Amino acid sequence: MKDLKQIHARKIKTGRIRDPFAAAEILRFCALTDHYKDLEYARLVFDQIEEPNCFSFNTIIRAFSETNDQLIESLIIFNQMLYNEYVQPNNFTFPSVLKTCAKMGRIEEGKQVHGQIIKRGLGLDLDEFIVSNLVRMYLICGVMNDARKLFDKSAVRSSDLVGDGNVVLWNVMIDGYIRIGNFAAARELFDLMPKRSVVSWNGMIAGYAQNEFFREALEIFRKMQLENVSPNYVTLVSVLPAISRLGALELGKWVHLYAEKHKIEVDDVLGSALIDMYSKCGSIEKAIQVFERLPRRNAVTWNAIIGGLAMHGQAKDALDYFIKMEQGGVRPTDVCYISVLSACSHAGLVDKGRSYFEQMVRVVGLKPRIEHYGCMVDLLGRAGLLEEAEEIILNMPIKPDDVIWKALLGACKMHGNVEMGKRVAKRLMELAPSDSGSYVALSNLFASLGDWEGVAEVRLMMKEKDVRKDPGCSWIELDGTIHEFFVEDESHPRAREIHLMLEEMADQLRLVGYTPDTSQVLLNMDEEEKENTLYYHSEKIAISFGLISTKSHTPLRIVKNLRICGDCHSSIKLISRIYNRRIIVRDRNRFHHFENGFCSCMDYW
Repeated sequence: MKDLKQIHARKIKTGRIRDPFAAAEILRFCALTDHYKDLEYARLVFDQIEEPNCFSFNTIIRAFSETNDQLIESLIIFNQMLYNEYVQPNNFTFPSVLKTCAKMGRIEEGKQVHGQIIKRGLGLDLDEFIVSNLVRMYLICGVMNDARKLFDKSAVRSSDLVGDGNVVLWNVMIDGYIRIGNFAAARELFDLMPKRSVVSWNGMIAGYAQNEFFREALEIFRKMQLENVSPNYVTLVSVLPAISRLGALELGKWVHLYAEKHKIEVDDVLGSALIDMYSKCGSIEKAIQVFERLPRRNAVTWNAIIGGLAMHGQAKDALDYFIKMEQGGVRPTDVCYISVLSACSHAGLVDKGRSYFEQMVRVVGLKPRIEHYGCMVDLLGRAGLLEEAEEIILNMPIKPDDVIWKALLGACKMHGNVEMGKRVAKRLMELAPSDSGSYVALSNLFASLGDWEGVAEVRLMMKEKDVRKDPGCSWIELDGTIHEFFVEDESHPRAREIHLMLEEMADQLRLVGYTPDTSQVLLNMDEEEKENTLYYHSEKIAISFGLISTKSHTPLRIVKNLRICGDCHSSIKLISRIYNRRIIVRDRNRFHHFENGFCSCMDYW
């Protein structure tokens, strides 16, 4: 840059730059070259050009359109260009100006630019970059109807002209629908596309995954392969979160193998996604392997492995990795402390949890978020320190949300504190009157103490307010297919075989002396009915299906949407010993590794 300024100085020692081509090159270098970009200097160069040509105008407009804090300069210079009698905007000018209008949300200026495009006849049906940026501008500014009208008009003409259609334009329109959550319209356009690029596939996969349509994301990913479109780095990073949430380990392994086979670099971003995937799919060993092989590690990768270990209840290992991270000179982030506090909570390490919270605030200087306070409430609540947990909620500088109160209500049920439970439930119902979780938790508390009148009152409240309980659901992946089961589910094609295996499991449990824990049935019915209800919990149905569908000794990996109940936890421990299976269950809070009659949580969950 120093040499460039010297060259520039020699050219302007007479006061002005008269050679527009030399000036344009200097301008391009200091305005658009990544390592040497200096927009203040670029603006100085532009202002000293005696007769800037179209290239110079386009260069400086584009440079300012790529900023976040100097966007207005792009519009000011464009306005100067409009009033320049020697130079007029061309098809390279408008995409940058439209990008500026979109980023600033300036729809009126955007419409004026649209008018200039029409006035100059610059290609609503010929120039894909202009029309794509025009549609994108309307979409980002929230004018969906105008964007769709423009798309419908331009897409047809582009299709006639180039045969395969304007892929960029289709992608822009689909992305617009995804942004506003209209996935039906996005999918309709995607299916109608004359031709799809890998960007088209990636956009749909990422859109579905980021909005929690995980099965749809995997469906698109599989369809992509059937149409012989090769996934790239972005595809893998986009699909891995969906795989993680569904616990689809075999598909996750395929993605990892694909990356290695096709020489796709496993950097910190892809590496973190793989670590997260293996952790959430129940294979913490593979997560550790990926982490240890990473050539470079940053706070994100450390967070991923510490969070994974915490989720699996391996508190000692999680804290050891945290210490290694600090020793390696990586500053802990607030996300990392959430994982550390969670690890302490799952293991009952109250003093360590307090110590790490203090370290975060007083030593590292991080301001606690509501998630950190939530971890502390969970830590203290599990340990039976209910009053201290409530004090944290009442004195925290952030307004508590329903999640943090639910943690305390769950602890009230765990330790049988009815009075505090009622008080907490009342607050919860005020905060989230239509959320079933608080009603169910209070009902569970009454039921666990045999207070059926209290249960009836809560259920009546739910009925009056039309609040419905979320159904328990578990799923298992076999041969790349996700099999989903609900409580007392008989919809599966192999329902008869599953039912027979459930009966066999019940018989085997009786033979080893197991008595169902009917206190977990939160309904006022006789003991036999309660026992039958327990046999058909969704995780047991998923395990039954796994047993009849896999070879002996094959580990079973189950994902459940709710917290596993006490009876299922106790019976699955025995099932793991009876059938000599390792059974890994991911519930709403953590992982349980059942093996040879024991659980990794040591019955503290």
